[in-house]
Amino acid sequence: MINGLISLSTSTMVKVNSSRRAGRCVICLAGAAQDGLCQDCRNDLPANRWCCLTCALPLPFPTPDGHCGECLASPPRYSRSLIPWRYQFPVDGMIGRYKYHGQHKFARPLLAGFTDYIEHHLAAEGRPQVLIPAPMHWTRRWQRGFNQAQDIAEAVGRRLDLPVNARLVRRTRRVHAQRKLNRTSRLANLQGLFEVTGPVPANIAIVDDVVTTGATVRELASVLTRAGAKEIQVWALARTPG
Repeated sequence: MINGLISLSTSTMVKVNSSRRAGRCVICLAGAAQDGLCQDCRNDLPANRWCCLTCALPLPFPTPDGHCGECLASPPRYSRSLIPWRYQFPVDGMIGRYKYHGQHKFARPLLAGFTDYIEHHLAAEGRPQVLIPAPMHWTRRWQRGFNQAQDIAEAVGRRLDLPVNARLVRRTRRVHAQRKLNRTSRLANLQGLFEVTGPVPANIAIVDDVVTTGATVRELASVLTRAGAKEIQVWALARTPG
């Protein structure tokens, strides 16, 4: 069951990441797992059921207009967010083990569920012309060894036959963690952060692992809009509750 994630020891982590455990649940190690999760653990993932239609901020209950207060007061340059889970236990731990420790088996079930979710919504939302992974500064990518947003975009692109362009936007510098800053500081922190390097299609989707404050995807969407994008969606694995 899902509670087993808390008590995973170092030796258990090695088992999870070995090929001998490929058919077991990455969380509880139960057998008969599909795409790395047993059905009980899959059912316990925190679905982002009630959320803002624009930014996917989790809401305590459905709202009449389907939008959060910030998107009503200051609409972003993107029109829709497709984010299936809340960034809470155990999704936060699964993403963390993948993102910061390179344990890709924790990403496998999330990527499978994510592509199913995106495929289900594509008919209503329309297919973007290209997927743009949220860019990572080269020094951070060098330290981590990969850009998780690019991994996610490429997994979805392969499954749904959508092109991925990881070079269309680049970060000009490293920045302080957004979560620790207030709104004014976040906006100042992001000013001039992104640079478009080529022609931008009219219909695009920005892909990331987690949307936290939302300031980064707002800035990225603004830069892409100024470069010619007309319809922008945001796709991510998880959204941090407000």
